[in-house]
Amino acid sequence: MKLKMMYSFLNSDINIIEKELEETIQPESLLLKQASMHTLQAGGKRIRPVFVLLAGKFGQYDIHVMKNVAVALELIHMASLVHDDVIDDADLRRGQPTVKSKWDNKIAMYTGDFVFALALELMTNIEKSAAHKILANTIVEVTVGEIQQIKDKFRFNQNLRDYLRRIKRKTALLIAVSCQLGAIAAGVDEFFHKKLFRFGYYVGMSYQIIDDILDFTSTEKALGKPSGSDLLQGNITAPALYAMENDVVRAEIEKVHENMAPEEVLKIISLIKQSGAIERSYALSDRYLEKALAVLEELPENKAKKTLRDIAKYIGRRKF
Repeated sequence: MKLKMMYSFLNSDINIIEKELEETIQPESLLLKQASMHTLQAGGKRIRPVFVLLAGKFGQYDIHVMKNVAVALELIHMASLVHDDVIDDADLRRGQPTVKSKWDNKIAMYTGDFVFALALELMTNIEKSAAHKILANTIVEVTVGEIQQIKDKFRFNQNLRDYLRRIKRKTALLIAVSCQLGAIAAGVDEFFHKKLFRFGYYVGMSYQIIDDILDFTSTEKALGKPSGSDLLQGNITAPALYAMENDVVRAEIEKVHENMAPEEVLKIISLIKQSGAIERSYALSDRYLEKALAVLEELPENKAKKTLRDIAKYIGRRKF
């Protein structure tokens, strides 16, 4: 089953969120509007808004309340991508030119800042102080994660713990908070919204590990960027870390630089695949997926719970 089919019963509400996203990004500056809309129209799975809505189904669900949280979380995600592309000097995302390549680094950074600010403005519609504190702490952590990603570039002596801490901030926290804030906005009890946070965290970790595997195993067409792009940009992910336990492979990976010839990159990708690192990375993702599914069992039975279970399994086991 395709991912979107799993939550098709939310389609009308997701359409409201899409419309709200477009209406929110309406600055007076034409350039800022063009850059922001370019990011929005690049598409995406909108998985964070979906988690917000599903978590809200455990409480008093009102789309006119939920949409504020859903749009805010998607805007924060969008802003972090714009900033990431500057950090990674990336020209393509989802097969489309990035803001930094279409305009420049300065425009990209200010666009990201603007979109972040819009998210905070939207969240003022949620009159729950706990939600604001959680969101503020999350933005701090995401920012720290972006700085750490810069520091970790081409740092080949990092370990798995460094990597896991980095992807927690890069991906897992925002998915976890999407679940938690959706529940808080719907008035869900603290016990359950904390469980939803844990579920989102584990799913987010599995999600990012799979993404990092696909950078080595998927095609340029599916990725929207060349295979091995993460490694070329100096981002040392789980498959590379596992592969570097072999001294011969490590010596080759440590030769990686941003201007490396494509055929040399393909050679290194082949070595990583042959090392067993891909299988070990899938096993790591599976451990987080199992934890997510275990936490989910502690939540009340409803359609949202079944959908969260289906989405988690899909995310944790996708091969493309």
